[in-house]
Amino acid sequence: MLTVEGLSIRFGGITALDGVGFRVDEGGLVGLIGPNGAGKTTLFNCLTRRYTPDAGRVTYRGDDLLKAPPHAIAARGIARTFQNLGLFRELSVLDNVLIGAHHHGRAGFVTAGLRLSRVRREERRLRAAAEELLARLDLADLAGHPAAGLPFGTLKRVELARALAARPRLLLLDEPVNGLSHAEVEAFAATLREVRRDFALTMVVVEHHMGFVMGVCDRVVCLNFGRKIAEGAPEEVQHDPAVVEAYLGTAA
Repeated sequence: MLTVEGLSIRFGGITALDGVGFRVDEGGLVGLIGPNGAGKTTLFNCLTRRYTPDAGRVTYRGDDLLKAPPHAIAARGIARTFQNLGLFRELSVLDNVLIGAHHHGRAGFVTAGLRLSRVRREERRLRAAAEELLARLDLADLAGHPAAGLPFGTLKRVELARALAARPRLLLLDEPVNGLSHAEVEAFAATLREVRRDFALTMVVVEHHMGFVMGVCDRVVCLNFGRKIAEGAPEEVQHDPAVVEAYLGTAA
């Protein structure tokens, strides 16, 4: 589904990505690991067209993704969550999820303002789909609650619901369990397995929590200083000497 080849990007004198390449098969779940500053979020920003790389190629379902404008990424079937929650805290949980479905709406500025019957039907359809997602993620009781003030673990699930509202085929998750308790990490892992199965999703996950990565991912790619230093099955990468050295500063 996704092929990354020779991806490189520099910011001034800093090389954030240096010739990174890997592939993600349809239905797969790939973990992207590495120390802080390794280039993981930068890679996500290239995939979602927030950044334009200096070199390399990204192919998504056979198309050159780097030719797509940023506003077209969601419509291509790609959604993401953010390392720092990107929710609108003053809006309700339901409204935050509805924002994820905005590109599925067909009403224009004029028709929406006139409140035509087909606009009202569309709103009901999108709202019903959002409410179904909230129920699926045990958030239905919080639909009308503002995002502000909710527990951090709950907000992580709200952001997952918003990403799913875009009806993606490829879901990019940036540190989804960062800051969660051990019990919350286990619960989120179980939710992710179910979502992957029920929605037939392909996923790439950036995460530092190694237990989570080892428990949910099919394959793991490790970056360090913008370069890929290891790729393979979770157990192989976990014990790779280059990976151990990158994390611990000493060879295995």
